[in-house]
Amino acid sequence: MRGSSAACCAAPISVSSAKIACRNESLLFQFKILCPFASLTTTSIFTTTRPFLSLSRSQPDKAKQKQKLWEFNCATIPSSSTVANPSNDFIVVNFYRFVFINDPREEVAKHLSFLKGLDIHGRIYVNEQGINAQYSGPSKDALAYVEWLREDFRFSDILVQISPALNGHAFPKLKLRYKPSLVQLEGGISHLPLLDPTMRATPLAPSEWRKRLKEVHDSNCVVLDVRNGYEWDIGHFHGAQRPDVDCFRSTSFGESDSEEAIASDPLANVDKEKANILMYCTGGIRCDVYSTILRYPAVSSHFLFILVSNCVWCLILHGRQRGFQNLYTLKGGVSHYLQNEGPVEWVGNLFVFDDRLSLPPSAYNPEDTTVPSSNPQGCKNILFANCYICGSQVSELRHRNCANIDCNLLFLCCMECVRDLKGCCCPQCTTAPRLRPVLPGNQRYKKWYMYRELEVQNELAV
Repeated sequence: MRGSSAACCAAPISVSSAKIACRNESLLFQFKILCPFASLTTTSIFTTTRPFLSLSRSQPDKAKQKQKLWEFNCATIPSSSTVANPSNDFIVVNFYRFVFINDPREEVAKHLSFLKGLDIHGRIYVNEQGINAQYSGPSKDALAYVEWLREDFRFSDILVQISPALNGHAFPKLKLRYKPSLVQLEGGISHLPLLDPTMRATPLAPSEWRKRLKEVHDSNCVVLDVRNGYEWDIGHFHGAQRPDVDCFRSTSFGESDSEEAIASDPLANVDKEKANILMYCTGGIRCDVYSTILRYPAVSSHFLFILVSNCVWCLILHGRQRGFQNLYTLKGGVSHYLQNEGPVEWVGNLFVFDDRLSLPPSAYNPEDTTVPSSNPQGCKNILFANCYICGSQVSELRHRNCANIDCNLLFLCCMECVRDLKGCCCPQCTTAPRLRPVLPGNQRYKKWYMYRELEVQNELAV
C-alpha cells in the first residue's frame, strides 16, 4: 500500500473495498488498496494531533498466500493546529539487515532509481553483507521506500524503526552508496561472520529484555552498553556502566590488555563461559557486529619444527581461544524497546545520530503512561547528566557542538555556561579565529562553509 496514511479506529476493521474513508471529527483519511488485505488494525484515536506510523508486516497463513497482511500502530505527535494532510508529516526511518548481496553496486543503482523523485534525505549504505539505512522524509515517501524494499524476499520481514521529525528533514541530503563497512570499526568488519546468525548474539524481544534486566542484580550478568560515552550521558539502562569510548570505531570491550583499559572494561574479569552478557545500542546493528567479535574465537598460532631426513619442516598448529558463550542483544535496540515497553528500566533520553540529537521515550510511544523506573535506591529523580564545563546538573538532555568550528566538540552544557562561553566548550575556544554564533533552543549548526560565506558577506557589508 504505497504512500498511504493510517485511519484511526478503536478496533480491527475488515478491508474489502477499493477505498476506505474513516472520519474522526475533523480528520479524514483514505486508503487506496493496491492488493488484497485480510485486516487492518490501529491502536489510537486522535483528532487534532499529528500522526506518525510504526509499520510492521506479518506473514499470512498458507491458505492466503496471495494476500498481504499489514499492521499499523498509530501514535500521536502534539500539534497546535489541525492536520489537514497527515501524509506530509516528516518521520525518520531506521533499519538494517545482514544478508548476502551478490552485486551491491547494482543494488545501489536499483535503490537510486526507485528513490528518484522521492523527498528522502539520509544515509543508506549497501555492501556484500547487507544494508544499513537511516533517513527522513514525508511519511508518504518514507514508507513507500519501505514497502518497495519489502517486495524483495531478502527484506520481506525486516524490522523498521520509525520516529517523528517535527522540524522536517533530520538529515541534510541523501547519501546512498556502496560502503565497505556498514558500521565503522577499527580494522573493518568485512572479515566478520555477520551472515551467520549462529555467530551473532541471541536477540531478545523487548519483553524478554525487560525481564532479564529485573534479574541482573540476582545473577551472573553484565549489562553492556555498546555505544559511546556521550550517548550514555543523556540516557541508559539501569545497571549499565558508562562506556569509556567516544567513537564506536575504537571499541575494545573484552579485548583489553593494559591495566588502565582493564579498569574501565566491563568484561575484563568476566567468566566467558558462565556470565550472561546483555548488549544494547540504539538500533541494534552495533551490538550484532560487536557480538561476533566477542563470540568469534581469536586464532593463535604455534609453530612445531621437525627434523626429517636432514630437512626442517615447520608445522603451523592453529589453536582457538574460547570466546564469550552467553551473548544476548536487545532486538531492534533501545528505540524498539521504548516503543514496546516504555521507559521501564530506562533513564533519560535517547541519543540519535541526526539533527534531532536527542529524543524522549515518549517520542517512540506517546500513548504509554508508564512512570520511568526508579533506581535501585528508589529515587525517581535520577540526576546523572552533568555540564561538561562546570559539572552542574543540566536540565536539558541534549548535546550541542562547540561554536569553534575547528573544535566542534559534542558536549552537554548548562545554559549559564552557554552564555558565559558563547557556546564554546572551554575558554580557549572563545578566542578561536573561526567562531559560529550561539544557537538558541534546539537548533544545530549547518556546514562550516555556510558560516564562512556569512562572514564574507558581513565583511563586504562593513
